Amino acid sequence: MKFKDIQKLSDVKFRRLTGVSWATFNLMLAELNKHLPCHIGKGRPHKLPLEDRLLLCIEYWREYRTFFHLGMSYGVSETSAIRITRVIEDTLIRSGKFNLPKQLPNRDEVDWEVVVIDA
Repeated sequence: MKFKDIQKLSDVKFRRLTGVSWATFNLMLAELNKHLPCHIGKGRPHKLPLEDRLLLCIEYWREYRTFFHLGMSYGVSETSAIRITRVIEDTLIRSGKFNLPKQLPNRDEVDWEVVVIDA
């Protein structure tokens, strides 16, 4: 689903669809605009606008669809879908604003409570 089709969705519906809020999406988009070089005339321009490339990546994270299916949905090849996802992920990680916590608690520090139900 392309950006032009979903840009009128409410925040609740957008979050149901993508897993992120409009505010987070716009923050991601701002970081990508800041860090990704604009097309300056060298080579062919991107087939998808930046909003659609970000949505492709978010759909991959949310639904874990194959790159072939993502490419078919957005009108690009499987290889392009892989490349788009890799560039978007690397750029967002380098920005430092979208990293997941690195330290997981040790097993000894976690107090597990388990309930077993036998029917």
